[in-house]
Amino acid sequence: MATPHGARLTMATLSSPNPPALARFYARLLGWEIATEDSGWVTLRNPDGGIGLGFHIEDEYVPPVWPSKPGEQLMMAHLEVQVDDLDAGSAHAQACGATMAAFQPQEDVRVHLDPDGHPFCLYLDG
Repeated sequence: MATPHGARLTMATLSSPNPPALARFYARLLGWEIATEDSGWVTLRNPDGGIGLGFHIEDEYVPPVWPSKPGEQLMMAHLEVQVDDLDAGSAHAQACGATMAAFQPQEDVRVHLDPDGHPFCLYLDG
């Protein structure tokens, strides 16, 4: 639903030193297709019509540290990915190229790191 002035969220964008490679990781993870691609900007279209994902070149990219530590690069945002089965979802994420984080704060969530080090959470609904 748009606001009276027409504002609506259409995409979340992650910085990356290699946007095409990171976009291909998320395309495999989510089963989405690449909508646009060049060396510095790639988008994935949400097949359900919801918010898409964008990947922007960042030449000075420094991966965030999870969990946060003083003086280290902070995570500025993360993605939440709902799954039906945490073990199967984690296995799929790792087969796509993710790494499971050493620190896991909740039993019904699995924190992973994408190939560029962005944390993302797999979680069960309910």
